[in-house]
Amino acid sequence: MAYTTIKKPSDYFNTKLYTGTGAELAITGVGFQPDWTWIKRRDAVANGGMFDNVRGATKLLSSSQTDGEQTLAQSLKSFDSDGFTLGTGTNGYVNTSGSTTVAWNWLASNTTASNTDGSITSTVSANTTSGFSIVSYTGTGANATVGHGLGAVPKMIIFKVLDSATDWVVYHVGVGNTGALRLNNTNATQTNSVFFQNTTPSSSIITIGTGSDLNTSSQNHIAYCFAEKKGFSKFGSYTGNGNADGTFVYTGFKPAFILCKDPNYVGENWFMFDSKRPGYNVNANLLYANDSASETTSGANQIDLLSNGFKMRATNNGMNRSGSTFIYMAFAEEPLVGDNPCTAR
Repeated sequence: MAYTTIKKPSDYFNTKLYTGTGAELAITGVGFQPDWTWIKRRDAVANGGMFDNVRGATKLLSSSQTDGEQTLAQSLKSFDSDGFTLGTGTNGYVNTSGSTTVAWNWLASNTTASNTDGSITSTVSANTTSGFSIVSYTGTGANATVGHGLGAVPKMIIFKVLDSATDWVVYHVGVGNTGALRLNNTNATQTNSVFFQNTTPSSSIITIGTGSDLNTSSQNHIAYCFAEKKGFSKFGSYTGNGNADGTFVYTGFKPAFILCKDPNYVGENWFMFDSKRPGYNVNANLLYANDSASETTSGANQIDLLSNGFKMRATNNGMNRSGSTFIYMAFAEEPLVGDNPCTAR
């Protein structure tokens, strides 16, 4: 078996827990300068905040809302060499005094470049090692292609219009190119060629249709693109069994972060787990990408994060409906093999 080229996954993805102060606060210990930071308050109802270095600090998007981009001067004020700095007060839901909060951080390239691979010229921050890029482009309203800069086929892409209130759009390899999901709600897959023209992304371009949620004429759009990298990231599907001794999903690494959803049924959430909340198995610390709800920390066990994958422990339909096919994205805490082998806790 070939070893992963990423010996230390936390150089490219890292989860940071912190407590808000209400005063300007520098969050350090991320291990790199993030290009995309997704923040969610844990102890109270609050919408999650997304910030990226392509749009610039202070520019907020929320995964649980349809709102366009907001500029909040006292939200995430800067991306720093070992983390980020937050402004004062509650702006952007990121630094309320006494709040327990989680921030998920991804590294792209810390720079941007113009990309002319597609019919629409895009601005891209791409990390070809970790398979992550941030793509900014202006919609045309007509069938088009957009360069993503990864040099590998994206397995998952998250899109948002910046200038108006629209649903988020999610492409996932487990759903395919004929339909899309909405990150901000619990809808099932919507099948329509206006999303991706029934065309799978290539190693250089994303094909987009005329759908206003990812190609509004003259409006700005952002896309977060993920290619699969052995030992670091995995984008796939699993079949639920409805049992507390649930489905085991092999990833080839110990997961640091998991996002999963049942794309087949209306009313099912996007579930979010990470290895630092609570830091041991069985993990019952649950947040939702599509909902402002606070963290669930009690009740039924949800998931085991293992040295080589994850195992569902929930019996509910949302994560483990018997016979249903679920999609997921996962990033590594440590690879299974190589210089830093891991064990489950």
